[in-house]
Amino acid sequence: MEPEKRNLYKAVLGLVIVLALFFAIKFLAELRVYGGVRNGEVNTISVSGHGEVQAVPDIASVYFTIRQEGKTVKEAQEKAAVIEKKALDFLRANNIADKDIRTESASFNPKYEYVYDTKILMPCTEFNCPPRPGKNMITGYEAYESLTVKIRNTDDAGKIIEGLGALGITDLNGPNFTIDDEDNLKREARKKAIDEAKEKAKILAKDLGVRLGRVASFSESGNYPIPIYGKAMMLEAGGVVDVSAPAELPVGENTITSDVTITYEIR
Repeated sequence: MEPEKRNLYKAVLGLVIVLALFFAIKFLAELRVYGGVRNGEVNTISVSGHGEVQAVPDIASVYFTIRQEGKTVKEAQEKAAVIEKKALDFLRANNIADKDIRTESASFNPKYEYVYDTKILMPCTEFNCPPRPGKNMITGYEAYESLTVKIRNTDDAGKIIEGLGALGITDLNGPNFTIDDEDNLKREARKKAIDEAKEKAKILAKDLGVRLGRVASFSESGNYPIPIYGKAMMLEAGGVVDVSAPAELPVGENTITSDVTITYEIR
């Protein structure tokens, strides 16, 4: 019987240990919840900070659309393809890499014309003349292709725009001057905003006669570049409307901003 008693004692002891662990974990969980509730009731103060960084743009982006008409879809697309090849050859000849030329969309639409039925005569009265019957007829098709070009040498922006216009490009917009890699500038602007908020918190805590505790919450807005747009150009099929566009376009500066709000517990 002794071995059986020892086995029974071991089983009871194991059960006691399991129950003890269970209640201990439950107690800690309830304690954590209780602590979280208490933390939610701690007095806090919130401060804001603003930071900004200026930088000279190093990228110029140009957006344009090739638009061609034809009696059939194939004819319209083939005409658009001819203009596209000329544009791509021109861009490559001016040191624009293929990775910096992106097709945004390509489509075609039918062109309609309302055709009256000349065989039917609608008699007019003294007070009313009914419209002649007819219907919309497809008279051709228009093909579209829109592309965005990234110009890494901003000094070439004016030359690129003028060259594309001479090829019969339509609806050309830009340049839009931006910064290619903004991450470091965003971090710098955020740090300035945080430093300003921290300084405000120290002054406010001193004036209130309290001590700052841990950070209870943090949020950020802004952190977006404010671009400087170059002279926008609109082109019509056959040439440039605004022929006065300069070969060189002022780049200016972009401003990267960050606005933060920090909430501190106070003691």
